[in-house]
Amino acid sequence: MNQTSALDKMIFLYKFIRTPKTIGSVTPSSRFLAKKMVEAISWQDTCSVAELGAGTGVITQAINNAAVKGTRVLLFEKDSHLKEQLAQQYPEYSTYTEARALSSSVQQHGLEHLDCVISGLPFANFPQQLRDEIMEQVVASLKPNGLFIAFQYTLQMKKQLSRHFDIQTIQFVLLNVPPAFVYVCRKKDPKESLQS
Repeated sequence: MNQTSALDKMIFLYKFIRTPKTIGSVTPSSRFLAKKMVEAISWQDTCSVAELGAGTGVITQAINNAAVKGTRVLLFEKDSHLKEQLAQQYPEYSTYTEARALSSSVQQHGLEHLDCVISGLPFANFPQQLRDEIMEQVVASLKPNGLFIAFQYTLQMKKQLSRHFDIQTIQFVLLNVPPAFVYVCRKKDPKESLQS
């Protein structure tokens, strides 16, 4: 497994200083957090997955190590430099810029829906409208009972997530800077979502 290089950390810090609302942390995710993000997924039953906010590719590497051959992987990264690096490092994966266009990107890729969406987006830094837009895209793109796995630095998103998902677990990962919560959520039946 590739470890996060010193250069990656420097680039990440630079990007954080320039755009803290979109980067969300001063350093890339740890391998411990990346491992926790992918271990809840039954990879034998997963044909398609999207990663939102792929950054320097720490979680992408964990996906790459865990996924079975033939799994379709879509990566979303807004920063053009990081997106270009991901495209070079993972040419077999499709890379996109805008998480708000997740649903159309899935269709463009010839998929009916995704089995799983993994997110490293800093929702706490986003205005509510942007959170709502991305959440709608995630829900629309996931298959019935599909998984949404996200890490956050607070429990702020718990209420919003519980409207659309059954939150199966929230795990605290101490070995990350800063420590993070990993939400493992399963898409609710649409009728249940309306009642929440």
